Amino acid sequence: MRLPHLWQPNAHHDMSTALTDWFNTELGRELLVAENRLLGHILPDLFGYHALQLGQIVACNLLHSSRIHHRIVCDKQLTAVEGLSPLHALPTQLPLASGSLDLVVVHHVLDVVVSPHAVLREATRVLIPEGHLVILGFNPWSLWGLWRFCRLPWSNTPWLQRYVSPQRLADWLALLNFEVIGLETVYFKPPIITPALRQRFTWLELLGSRYWSHGGASYALLAKKQIACVTPLRVKQPLIQILQPPLITETRGQQKTVDK
Repeated sequence: MRLPHLWQPNAHHDMSTALTDWFNTELGRELLVAENRLLGHILPDLFGYHALQLGQIVACNLLHSSRIHHRIVCDKQLTAVEGLSPLHALPTQLPLASGSLDLVVVHHVLDVVVSPHAVLREATRVLIPEGHLVILGFNPWSLWGLWRFCRLPWSNTPWLQRYVSPQRLADWLALLNFEVIGLETVYFKPPIITPALRQRFTWLELLGSRYWSHGGASYALLAKKQIACVTPLRVKQPLIQILQPPLITETRGQQKTVDK
């Protein structure tokens, strides 16, 4: 029996480059269309002033369905994309103020970085309280995920090298004070690169979405940053400073503080 031909990456490429190459294949583009369709169901309901696409595995505007007008894309290497302001930076070192963004969309960055925790911490830092985080990644609990148990040449694919399951991701986000609002998956056909053979499994799309809704190849997890319930400590000040504040005077262009 001849086994279906599956894509194999160049062994010399790093994870990010290999995944970029894979998304430029026909199968990768097909999955990207499904992911964009999924984002089109999620992003229009999220409002604010500033949105960030964190990571540019694929040179496309993943925020096009968002109603937020100011949109940024951030990665260490960028390709100009219409509708997105470029920001060259590492996903773990964002040159953005804390609490400055309303929405962060992380597209498969956790699947390729060495330290996904550091990426999540940065995304948490730049989000405002009650800001939203959308994370897209490869789902290990899918037909695609089953390939990681195969000890065969085609198991060495970029979507099987590193992965963060939605369940583990939800646990990490809980520690970062997020509330997971929802989880959706897309693409239930197996990862077969031959178009004619892949089309024979189109019936799995309807069957999977109806009876195995969390079994798609790619997932989108939506989470909301919670407001930290911390009671501020009141610093006890000397009574003299409260009743009699210092008087500010200017002498020869310099400011001096004179206590009465």
